[in-house]
Amino acid sequence: MTLEGQFQIYTGDGKGKTTAALGLAVRAAGAGMRVYIGQFIKDQEYHEVPLLRRLGVVVELYGTGKGCLIGKHPAQEDLDAAADGLKKAQAALQSGQYDLVILDEINVAWQLGLLQETQLEQLAKLRPQPVELVYTGRGCPPALLQLADLVTEMQEVKHYYHTKGLLAREGIEH
Repeated sequence: MTLEGQFQIYTGDGKGKTTAALGLAVRAAGAGMRVYIGQFIKDQEYHEVPLLRRLGVVVELYGTGKGCLIGKHPAQEDLDAAADGLKKAQAALQSGQYDLVILDEINVAWQLGLLQETQLEQLAKLRPQPVELVYTGRGCPPALLQLADLVTEMQEVKHYYHTKGLLAREGIEH
């Protein structure tokens, strides 16, 4: 049985977008699907990456986000890394080698000015059947919300950073 691939978006200001996508990757790998994850913004491997690779998941870090980009004009180095990441993402999406392609924090790359909305839209439209495509990250472009087959918005109701001052914890947030 061949599945009909869908286009999913996990967005919003709440915690759990990448976590949900990684859970999907584990489930898909467990079902024998071939999984690719391309990570924008993150420039270092988090603890889940070695485990995902042991499950046969291909994970690439595109090297954008060297340092804090919030409130700054993107450096040429970051723009180049994002453009290169987009090329790698398109190659993976169209290669025929993967059943599930997750582009982690691609929405944030758009929000920070590293990628254009039209680039994200064109990439989604290039998705061949039966590939499942997932975009993650807060700040999703409105046109993509219309294009997607499934949109999940993570909403922060309460967060221990605000109530207890807890920063990102190793093994939990990264």
